[in-house]
Amino acid sequence: QVQLVESGGDSVQAGGSLRLSCAASGDILADYCMAWFRQAPGKQRDGVASIDIRGRTSYDDSVKGRFTISRDNAKNTLSLQMNSLKPEDTAIYYCATRRGGYCPLIDPPYRSWGQGTQVTVSS
Repeated sequence: QVQLVESGGDSVQAGGSLRLSCAASGDILADYCMAWFRQAPGKQRDGVASIDIRGRTSYDDSVKGRFTISRDNAKNTLSLQMNSLKPEDTAIYYCATRRGGYCPLIDPPYRSWGQGTQVTVSS
């Protein structure tokens, strides 16, 4: 079982940037699909971005061109660079993993989740 710990959440003004990190332990992430999800108050948890074992990425339309997902297999970490932040990006952000090559922006099939990190964007 992979353990995940997110960090980097903060409060910023609209137009600002944040970089989220997800540190993994318990297995080698090179064999895992990885993704970021977010959940705003009163809303369901939605997929934001994913990256497969070959480094291919997928993004939700709402963040394309603003967010960049990346992974460092040597350090067992996942990152999300968020630029041009908007108030509607306010949410708790979670990283998730699953073993294998299928990396959808929906859940299931993710098996491991972090505890989340809060991102708040003010106008």
